[in-house]
Amino acid sequence: MSIKTYNWGIIGCGKVTELKSGPAYQKTEGFKLSAVMRRSLEKAESFAKRHSVPKYYANADDLINDVDIDAIYIATPPDSHEYYALKVAKAGKICCIEKPMAPSYDACVRINNAFQDKNLPLFVAYYRRSLPRFTQIKTWIDNHAIGSIRHLNWHLSKPANDIDLSKTYHWRTDANIAPGGYFDDLASHGLDLFTFLLGDIVQANGISINQQGLYSAKDAVTANWLHKSGITGSGSWNFGTEKREDIVQIYGNDGKIEFSVFDEKPIILECNGVSKSLVIEHPENIQLHHVQNIKNHLLNHATHPSTGTSASHTSWVMDQILQPK
Repeated sequence: MSIKTYNWGIIGCGKVTELKSGPAYQKTEGFKLSAVMRRSLEKAESFAKRHSVPKYYANADDLINDVDIDAIYIATPPDSHEYYALKVAKAGKICCIEKPMAPSYDACVRINNAFQDKNLPLFVAYYRRSLPRFTQIKTWIDNHAIGSIRHLNWHLSKPANDIDLSKTYHWRTDANIAPGGYFDDLASHGLDLFTFLLGDIVQANGISINQQGLYSAKDAVTANWLHKSGITGSGSWNFGTEKREDIVQIYGNDGKIEFSVFDEKPIILECNGVSKSLVIEHPENIQLHHVQNIKNHLLNHATHPSTGTSASHTSWVMDQILQPK
């Protein structure tokens, strides 16, 4: 039996779609990347020609209302996600939104409601839920490889980059688009992953400040949270330190799991004095497994691990951490 072909369009064919995501839609059986859009028609045309995409637009409405397009991937900065997503829902099309889903939990709820009202599939590109490296960690946890989980801690830090130091504008550090700065862009990946590994978070709080004065968004955040299962969590994110660090440690009553959210370091399992280290490389197109899981979901083969519902929960957690108490 032949597999239905879903024609995909991308709104915002920028840097993230060049290698991380765009080619994944071309490599997935049953999917075809048929159209792209960027406000600069010249840049949209360039992307289309380089990636062998037949159609390109400078107006999102033209892509959204293209009768040949079945599904749309929104890969613009988060402040425009809701605007485009509501248009996609109105057009009655499948959608995947780049992470974070929206700048606030309330916006996520509005997006979810629009798709649920039309019974349309909605996915969010928290692709780490689909990566083999992290599904292996989940297997260890589910198989009680370190016993009962007690606590998770994540520390992520990096120096200010040249753009930060020059005070050149960037949307990732604009408080109107990303109130938490790099926290919004990067910590969302980890917090979403932790709920995938350990279950939903029911309580969270934090302290967030701007220590360096380089941009309008926050640059230092600390947080504590509680998973529904009773597991506690803590995190610290600082974007003005001397060196880069990315360390997650999950503590159980029989051992510990250590890994990195972003770096391709070995994942380490320690149990009863014995240590095991695994190197699991990412695919060339890091969203490949995520996109393949979208196909499996649409064919009713499996439920996708990252939906509008799960991504909204992540946004709720981030709001709780960042909002003044």
